[in-house]
Amino acid sequence: MATELEELVGFLSSPSPKVTKAAVDIVRGLTGSDDGLKSLSIYAKTALPSLSRLLSAKKEISEPAAEALVNLSQDSVLAEKMVEMGMTKTAMDMLYKPESSIRQLLVMLLVNLTQLDAGITSLLQTEDEKMQGLYVMKLVRSFCRSSSETSEDAFEHVGSILVNISNQEAGRKLLLDPKRGLLKQIVRQFDSSSSLRRKGVFGTIRNCCFEAESQLQNLLLMSEFLWPALLLPVAGNKVYSEQDTSKMPLELGTVLSIERETVVDPEIRIQALEAIYLISLQEAGRRAFWSVNGPRIVQVGYEDVEDPKVMEAYEQLGSLLVNSGGTEEPSIEASK
Repeated sequence: MATELEELVGFLSSPSPKVTKAAVDIVRGLTGSDDGLKSLSIYAKTALPSLSRLLSAKKEISEPAAEALVNLSQDSVLAEKMVEMGMTKTAMDMLYKPESSIRQLLVMLLVNLTQLDAGITSLLQTEDEKMQGLYVMKLVRSFCRSSSETSEDAFEHVGSILVNISNQEAGRKLLLDPKRGLLKQIVRQFDSSSSLRRKGVFGTIRNCCFEAESQLQNLLLMSEFLWPALLLPVAGNKVYSEQDTSKMPLELGTVLSIERETVVDPEIRIQALEAIYLISLQEAGRRAFWSVNGPRIVQVGYEDVEDPKVMEAYEQLGSLLVNSGGTEEPSIEASK
């Protein structure tokens, strides 16, 4: 005899919209608790495909179905099952239907699925040579075109997806491919008004810089955008002298010669410093860093740092610059 929960999951496939609506609302409520998630996971084989089919229904049904899937996908075992059943393709297909009203939830679902290696592989489409990278290109385009000034920024969570995929070498290589120009588009979002977007951008840049040894040329090809993105968050709040700014590119020197809002988020500052460090491990990267007066910016920015973890990131970079060859600048440690 079927249990009440088994019957409930069965009602997700009811031909009656009213019954389906009632069932999906209850299921969504259950996914909001650990006990509910555990109970539903027993019937995942039936519940997940049923909820997936409801994503194409009207908003009153598709929205609670999507919310339930987002909650369920926080469980790695259930997320793995979703990837296996092709949920990545389902989410991407629904995301780009003109009538879709659940885009933000679909993006959040993809964030959870790309916490898994299998989810990253499915989003990168690595097993289909002709389609490889198409999903990511679409997401990057949407991320860079959509505006966070609207009441709902449906694509702001794409930044978290980009961080996830750039944790894999295949993802980093795709983003760094100069023919696609994806990272160049992403970098230009570094000063977004959305903190979630900014964190996604800097986390992605930092991860991509782990490829600096083999991809330095591709990184430096976007230096016009990369150096301002990495150096402005770590430059501190002082107005720089004309002597300092005259040695910088115009896009850096102009901003640093006037009063400005400074980046206070320690996570972003650390990621920017770690990215610079990874670039500077390469001799050509250090030369490029010196060419924009980077060491001076880092030295001045370090003077007002109080967060110990941020301080440690500055000092790691300063030690590398001092130990990798003669410099005219005093060491960061000495300037504190």
